[in-house]
Amino acid sequence: MKKRVVVTGIGAVTPIGLNINEFWKNLIEGKSGAAYITRFDASNFDTKFACEVKNFDPLKYFDKKSVQRMDLFTQFAFVSTEEAIQNSQLKLDQIDKNRVGVVYGSGIGGMWTWEGIFNTINNGGYQRISPLFVPMMISDIAAGQIAIKYGFKGLNYATTSACATSAHAIGVAAMHIERGDADIVIAGGSEASISPIGIGGFNAMKALSTRNDAPEKASRPFDKNRDGFVMGEGAATLVLEDYEHAIKRGAPILAELVGFGFTADAYHLTAPAPGGEGAVRSMKLCIEDAKIKPEEVDYINAHGTSTYYNDKSETQAIKTLFGDHAYKLIVSSSKSMTGHLLGAAGAIEAVVTVLTLMNDIIPPTINLEEPDPECDLNYAPNKAVERKVNYAISNAFGFGGHNVSLLFKKYQ
Repeated sequence: MKKRVVVTGIGAVTPIGLNINEFWKNLIEGKSGAAYITRFDASNFDTKFACEVKNFDPLKYFDKKSVQRMDLFTQFAFVSTEEAIQNSQLKLDQIDKNRVGVVYGSGIGGMWTWEGIFNTINNGGYQRISPLFVPMMISDIAAGQIAIKYGFKGLNYATTSACATSAHAIGVAAMHIERGDADIVIAGGSEASISPIGIGGFNAMKALSTRNDAPEKASRPFDKNRDGFVMGEGAATLVLEDYEHAIKRGAPILAELVGFGFTADAYHLTAPAPGGEGAVRSMKLCIEDAKIKPEEVDYINAHGTSTYYNDKSETQAIKTLFGDHAYKLIVSSSKSMTGHLLGAAGAIEAVVTVLTLMNDIIPPTINLEEPDPECDLNYAPNKAVERKVNYAISNAFGFGGHNVSLLFKKYQ
């Protein structure tokens, strides 16, 4: 019999808050994290804005030497993980660290480290490459660094599946707990790709909004006038735990992860399958895994990127699977406020889903001013909704056709 998996801690570093309390407050108030880019001169780029993490001073968390040895994405991962561990009331000297694992993903890894070495080579040749380049750049280094810091000696690896990365991390972490491989798994994702290569690459794909006259209005999921996503950055961490282990140590239980579904579109490099066929199956699988009925789902935190094809296909997928119930549940996209955190998106949106269950408040989809006729569900437009939420799904889909749906249950 598989073990139950509960969430006992959460932490976040986001464009609208450097901790859970600040993030949740701004989220339900509908604050946008979008503004003109400050990390580099973006004046010659088609997109000149993003959802940067603001007021993040690494020297508040690390000494100068450590900062120089960690890419920004790893710094974000450390800070959100520390909050999650404190939140979970873990007493590190009272647990078996051989039974604590880490599954922590990044869609890209050390993008700023790449940028720095690129400039170094251009200015002085490959002989000037730092010996720290590889261990700072590789996407699994956050998982490794977290384990080193806390002495967690259980399973340890990273997931990488584009924008589904950290949702996969959460799902496979739960899988390890269910089968008894670990008592606790630290799961999440981090991304820091608001850089010349990051913005330039997505501009080349025509994937980003170019609403440069009003950045705070640019991320507008399900709106008729959406013109692309807004890049975000940050990290989120969940402490997942075997229910019996959590009860035994008197842990705070925030929610239960009762189902997950992984599928592939096997269709196109970047476009979703027609009708959101892969999303239909991932949501169906997570509901079946939880052994509930579709009409028991109260809320869906949508992938909701503010791109034409994603929002349309995700809406179609929800209607296909839920039928008439699609118009009774509420769907919203927190990306309207945080932007798209790429590999960290699944984790931050799982955190949003847990907070929704805890507070019975559904965050809004801001900037939804003129609904797309093909997107005709209740997206909690522009204002948070107070509503009892017992079951909620968090969706994450990635380039390459990766689909993940996570189903959380209110803990009572």
